[in-house]
Order: sequence, then structure tokens, then C-alpha cells
Amino acid sequence: MSTAESERPERPKWLERPMRADARRNYDKIVATARAAFLERDVDVPLDEIAKRAHVGPGTLYRHFPNRDTLIEAVYREEITRLADRAYALDDELPPEEALFVWIRVQVRWQREVSGMTATIKAVIDENSPTFAFCKQELRTAVGVLLKKAQQSGVVRADLEPVDLMRLTHGVGSASTYADGIRA
Repeated sequence: MSTAESERPERPKWLERPMRADARRNYDKIVATARAAFLERDVDVPLDEIAKRAHVGPGTLYRHFPNRDTLIEAVYREEITRLADRAYALDDELPPEEALFVWIRVQVRWQREVSGMTATIKAVIDENSPTFAFCKQELRTAVGVLLKKAQQSGVVRADLEPVDLMRLTHGVGSASTYADGIRA
């Protein structure tokens, strides 16, 4: 485990449900399929259609996700966890300045690709929910690792906070989604 990952927040116990290997595969297939369906058609895709596209029975889907909201939250957690994982990997692979700037590009590109889906998901998830709190902490900690090292190397101002960087990338990503000819 890298130094950066040792700073990662501990996953809440409610997320650490032990599963058999086949159940984990089904869970992961359902979440990946739901993500693709949400990107295509928004979060109103019938759950039975998601089960069919994931090649699992409806019972399997409902065993993991008793309702639409639990599936939406799982997709959102997966998105945020993937972004955090990318930040930790960049911290391990690149010098501080390069890691931070690559992550900014990754975040802006992600924002552009999934802005409609994440806006809908965030509208569905209660901002006081454990999922939202976990995702906020997960991403802020990962961004904080990159930012702290960039600050220590003198690349960025010392008074920047992770939330400032996240707002910046969110704003640039959102704005560029609607601008013709701009590429992240």
C-alpha cells in the first residue's frame, strides 16, 4: 500500500458486506450495466431491463439492490471510488506537479462524460445520506493527497483546499460540456 493510500478513509462497515465470488461478479456486472444504462437513458431505466442486460435474473438484481435508490447509490459510489483510485495511482506514478495536472484533466474529462448522469444521481441521493458523506470524504481525501504534495513542491498556492480544486474541475467540466470544440 502506498503512503497516499494509507491516508484513504476507512470504508464504512455497511459497505464491507462479504460476498461469495459469484455474488461479487453479479454485483459488479449489475453496477457496470446500470452505469451504462444510466449514461444512455438516465436513471429511469427499468430495473428488469438492467437485469436482462447484465445477464442476471431479476431476483439476483433485487437481492443486491432492493430498490432503485440502492442501485443508484452503488453506481455513484463506484464512480467516486474510481476517481479516488486514479488519484492515488497518479500519486504513486508521477511527480507532484504532473500528478495534479493529469488528475485535473481526468476529473474534467469525467465530468464532461457523465455530467448528466451524476447530476441526476446527486438529485436522487440525499446529501445527508451515508453514501453521499462517504463519497465526499473519499474524493476529498484523494484530492488532498495530490494537492498537499503539489503545495509542498511549490506548484500551487498553500491556501488551496481539496474542495476548491474539486469545485474548479467540476465547473470547468460542466462549462466545457456545453462549449463547442473544447476538449479536456
